[in-house]
Amino acid sequence: MKKILVLSCVFLALCATVFFLSRKVASPDPRGDGYAGSVTCQKCHSDIYASYLHTAHFSASAPATPASVHGSFSAGMNVVVVDDSQKVVMEKADSGLFQAYYVKGKVVQRQRFDIVLGGVKGESYLYWSGNGLNQLPVSWYTKEGKWMLSPRFDPRKVDFHRSIGTRCFECHAGYIGDQADASQQQNAAEQFDRGSLVYRIDCERCHGPGARHAAFQADHPEIKTASFIARVSSLPRARRMDVCGVCHSGNKGVMLRSTFWFQPGDTLSKFKLADFFSVVDSNRLDVHGNQMQLLERSKCYMNSNMDCATCHDTHRNQRGSTETFIQKCLGCHSPQGHNYCKMANSSNAAMIQSNCIQCHMPALPSMAIVSANLSNRMSSEILVHTHHIALYPQEVKKVLALFLKN
Repeated sequence: MKKILVLSCVFLALCATVFFLSRKVASPDPRGDGYAGSVTCQKCHSDIYASYLHTAHFSASAPATPASVHGSFSAGMNVVVVDDSQKVVMEKADSGLFQAYYVKGKVVQRQRFDIVLGGVKGESYLYWSGNGLNQLPVSWYTKEGKWMLSPRFDPRKVDFHRSIGTRCFECHAGYIGDQADASQQQNAAEQFDRGSLVYRIDCERCHGPGARHAAFQADHPEIKTASFIARVSSLPRARRMDVCGVCHSGNKGVMLRSTFWFQPGDTLSKFKLADFFSVVDSNRLDVHGNQMQLLERSKCYMNSNMDCATCHDTHRNQRGSTETFIQKCLGCHSPQGHNYCKMANSSNAAMIQSNCIQCHMPALPSMAIVSANLSNRMSSEILVHTHHIALYPQEVKKVLALFLKN
């Protein structure tokens, strides 16, 4: 009996050792040991982190809460009428936020807001169905200031079954892992590891795994040069463009492997094949569109070493900062520099300088971000700036007409 007791104690001790060792080596980040998580970045980069909280990248995805869902739940403001017998009502309850589908006054389906996608031009929402994700039928449109059917939904009916796959999260989240299930049918909706979701486009999506960098800098505070982390600005221009192109090079190209594993310095074409058939189509501008290719086909790009970061500071909210972007243009196209606007003269120079973006990178109607309004027509225009820097005669006429009028 003593021998059995001793063996049992040894066995339990071994189990405990294995348990604690496994806890010690377990990665705190679902992407693996190389990742530190944005909270770690915040410790040393608090100013940049605080600024980044207000960017579109940060609001790319979030848990759905009363703070992150910005649409109104007030009576009369929380209803989307489909027809005389159908409507969707946004409802608050102690257990969460819901979209309830009513047919002839009776609830036929009711689903929770679980995940928010976007937050600048509007918000769309997902709900968990087991380990799969579906899009809710109603989205919040910021410009309209109201709820309407989600983009590309049939305005004649309410559909809760549009499944969402990994591709959406590759540009809306830091990471989400699949839940492998050999029993699934080939065409079944993707199943996810719910605990693996890393919300938002976090620091390591653009800078690469940061655990080694964080550990080294913590142990060597006297070394001010960043070690073991990618500096995007130091990459060749093609690779700098690829970092942004992960999400801003169109959504129709053939995927070769998940861009979750793209790291700065990688070649994007090894992950996705670009859609070259609509790269200069400014009639279907979209936040998911081919803005990288549009820029690359601009004379400004071809005749310089500019890249996306020449004008965009991804760590700051620059929405509405027209003057900031104008100054970027004037850095190369000043009256004293080359290729200054040929339409400028002594009487309109000030006006020209304040409207260069409106003439050469106008905000044009998107035919891709669409919804249906109460009359089943398209909603009013949603505008997206084209990154094909060029001459747009119709926009020039508008600017000149405004100048002459004033």
